[in-house]
Amino acid sequence: MLIYMLATAMTVAMLIATAFGLHQEAQRVRARANTKRFAGFGVRKPYRHF
Repeated sequence: MLIYMLATAMTVAMLIATAFGLHQEAQRVRARANTKRFAGFGVRKPYRHF
């Protein structure tokens, strides 16, 4: 019975840690997106037909 309780506690702890890590990563990406403007796909050069 004790082993099941420990396994359950570790599972819950890992789920909480995963959710916290995902939240931090989303905040980091959101902060990075706010500081840099979207540059599009680079410099657009018109096609030259020879």
